[in-house]
Amino acid sequence: MNTQTTALATALVLFSGGQDSCTCLAYALEQYDHVETIGFIYGQTHHVEIQTRTVFLQNYRQQFPEQAARLGDDHVLDISGFADISHSALTGAVATARRQDGLPDTYVPGRNLIFLIAAAALADRRGADVLVGGMCETDYSGYPDCRRNAMDAMETSIQLGMGLDIVIDTPLMQLTKAETWGMAMELGGHKLVDLIVSDSHTCYAGDRTQLAAWGYGCGVCEACTLRAKGFAVWQASL
Repeated sequence: MNTQTTALATALVLFSGGQDSCTCLAYALEQYDHVETIGFIYGQTHHVEIQTRTVFLQNYRQQFPEQAARLGDDHVLDISGFADISHSALTGAVATARRQDGLPDTYVPGRNLIFLIAAAALADRRGADVLVGGMCETDYSGYPDCRRNAMDAMETSIQLGMGLDIVIDTPLMQLTKAETWGMAMELGGHKLVDLIVSDSHTCYAGDRTQLAAWGYGCGVCEACTLRAKGFAVWQASL
């Protein structure tokens, strides 16, 4: 986690509506004076995450009114043309489970980098000092744009190329999925954990028909298996 935070800072959370970004939202509301959220339509095959993120925000405001007093506007940017140049299983049909370079076919090349540049531009307009993202290099699929050194490089690029004194805060970077469930518990107790289970969406298949103890999903994609394993390990540690 980047700890270069300041008092009375405004944070912009990259909020997809998945488990990680929901946890990051709760974290940001504890750390920063004012918090706004940003989501992206980037040509993804499944639009369920765009729908569920709105539901999560609404229910979070209702269930956590004290924290929600610091929660400002939600922004959704349409960059759907990005899918035309960044092909993956999340933006179109891909036949194989692995790319030739060994990365999973769910890897969207440059997605987090594009998100951070767009978020920084919005942060400039909104007066935000911090970008908060759920990138993690512990329990993850090997995506190169989830590593902390990539975030450090982006932070420097934004500061130099956009003239902004922006910090990229990645509170989950060194956490396992089990530890991320634990962080949610620490931040909001069972009420937050239950909200993440019922209202977040992480499944690559976009499945909202099957509810497990760890949340909705197909149960077989890599996102679901990582989440389920983390939940089981966290539960066993209680």
